[in-house]
Formats: sequence, C-alpha cells, structure tokens
Amino acid sequence: IMKPTLYVMAAGMGSRYGGLKQMDGLGPNGETIIDYSIYDAIRAGFGKVVFVIRRDFAQDFKDIVISKFESKIPVEIVYQDITALPEGFTPNPERVKPWGTNHAILMGKDVVKEPFAVINGDDFYGYESFQVLADQLVSMTGKKGEYCMVGFPVKNTLSESGTVSRGVCQTNSAGNLESIEEHTKIESINGSIVNHNDDGTEKVIAPDTPVSMNMWGFTPDYFEYSYEFFKEFLKDNEKSLKAEFYIPTMVDYLINNGTATVKVLNTTSKWFGVTYADDKPNVLLQLNALIEKGIYPNKLWE
Repeated sequence: IMKPTLYVMAAGMGSRYGGLKQMDGLGPNGETIIDYSIYDAIRAGFGKVVFVIRRDFAQDFKDIVISKFESKIPVEIVYQDITALPEGFTPNPERVKPWGTNHAILMGKDVVKEPFAVINGDDFYGYESFQVLADQLVSMTGKKGEYCMVGFPVKNTLSESGTVSRGVCQTNSAGNLESIEEHTKIESINGSIVNHNDDGTEKVIAPDTPVSMNMWGFTPDYFEYSYEFFKEFLKDNEKSLKAEFYIPTMVDYLINNGTATVKVLNTTSKWFGVTYADDKPNVLLQLNALIEKGIYPNKLWE
C-alpha cells in the first residue's frame, strides 16, 4: 500500500499571523504547532512530508523546525515564488503578495506522486483528524476525481479573542461537499454561534455545521486540473497585485463541472490556532491538557 504524503503550507505562505510565528515554541519543550502535526501524521501512517515555504527563510526553517524530526520521516521542501507561473505569463513587477493557497499546492506537482493531505502550518488539527484523513487517502490510491476534506464542527473552531473567518460547508445526502461559503465574522454570543453579515444582519449557524480548516485530501490528478485552471485565472489576474488562487475556488470549480466529488470526513478533534495574539495562552493550556491526558509525550522528539 502506498503511504500518503502530508503537504504542509508552512512558514511565510501568507499565514494568518505572519510567517516566523510558526516557529514559535508552544509546547513544554519549545515544540511548534508544526511539530505536533508531524507527530500525528507519523502515527496516522503518512510516509513523507513536503513543506512549501518561502525561499528567503529556508535555512531558518530547516534549522528550527525540520532538524527535529527529519530522522523520523522523509522530508522535502518546495518553494512558492511569485514568478513561478505557467509559460507565457509574467507577474506584475510590483507584486509582493503570494498567489494564494492553490498556487502553493501547485509547487508540489513534481515531488508528490501519491494521494496527499494538505494542511496549514499554523493550525492544530488533532490526532483523530490525521487518522481519518490517512485512512481515506489510502482508499483513494489509483483513483481520480475522488477527493476529501476534514470538516470540523464550527463549535470546535472558535476563538475567545474575537471573530473568525470560516468556510461553511453544505453537504448532500451522500456526505459529499456541495459548496463552501466564506463567513468572515463568526463568534459565539450568549450561547449561539452567529456570523455578522456585511449588510449588518446576523446569521445563526448550527454548532455542528462542518467548516473547512484547510485540511484536504487529493490525488495527483488535482495538480493537472489546477494547472489548467490557474492559466484561466491568470488571463484575468496576471497583472493584479492582490488576486489569489485559493483551494476552495478550485474545489468549487471541479465540483460544479462534475470533474470531482469531495467527501466530507467527520472529526471530534478540536481545532485550535493563534488567530489573535491573545489566543496564545489558550493554545498553551490546550496543549498541556492533551499532554496530561497522555495523548502526547511531554518531550515530543525524544
């Protein structure tokens, strides 16, 4: 059986709170959130890790992050570069912003040949999420157009420090994704979860509604579809300073034209991350609670 690959959108990839923060020590011995993700991925049966990072801090990333676990699992690095575009396209010379999450995925097309998971480097997903995703990816070996994503109950993804932006998922009776709609101001108020709509109204969201936290499962054919669709995207946006090519945009396109189905996998894991600086103490508390329960050792990489 071919082991799946873990593809990590890591430091500096337009992460929500700035690249180098992903190297912040949050565990009792300086472990980063990435350390916990790799530890969980190894336990769940992933066979290789590919990081997509910015070239300008590759050395720091290797020294601070990768050096801790490169003896435990094969690791490769690819680089997201603004100039890495299909032949015939050139970016606006003034552009500094990366081309978005699905462009980051495209950087891996020459090194990933097996079913693969995609995650954010600055998000804590929990062991069970990696396990359900790994099992599904193994079952996808050799297939095309049958993808998956882990859907977290929205109640397990909130911040106590402010509103959050989440991709709220609609599924059909078969448990497949029908649509993802970005809700940008979700919070818990008086026991209800609400989104503050742009027009000033509020929309109540059921606590168990699945949301996307960028934890996806694809087969290698996804690269070919993405490459072709990216060329269409660039015809309109080549000279833009800010337009980004996002994973949900690509997935939505493939679902709507009948090329792919996306199975939504359930998890009881609680997501957490540092959306706001004030979230950090809470992340430390949650990690310590998991260590006390014996889910993680005190020293991750002994």
